[in-house]
Amino acid sequence: MARIAGVDLPRTKRIETGLTYIFGIGDHRAGVILKEAGVAPDVRIKDLSEDEVRKISQVIEEQGRVEGDLHKEITMNIKRLMEIGCYRGLRHRRNLPVRGQRTQTNARTRKGPRKGAVAKKRST
Repeated sequence: MARIAGVDLPRTKRIETGLTYIFGIGDHRAGVILKEAGVAPDVRIKDLSEDEVRKISQVIEEQGRVEGDLHKEITMNIKRLMEIGCYRGLRHRRNLPVRGQRTQTNARTRKGPRKGAVAKKRST
């Protein structure tokens, strides 16, 4: 297994697809990285030489912001929104959808499971 940016890439996949396993790298950015590194996108990860893996790692480091750094940056942005008390920050704080989705009927992923109606005691 090739290890790039702290992530083990699956051996049998093409390098173009394998790079997308790294947080912060999608299809387009993977193509740009491979073009810059001079590696063919249809090569399997198991067929890469050490030199090619080193070139790809170097290009990713130059571009920056993948995995832990990107996670930290996103977390800091959300904390900043919550601290300044803007609308998006309040939605994050209350664990509700941030981007304008309706919440009366949907948003179960964000709000969690439904709270069932409490049955009233019957007096006889």
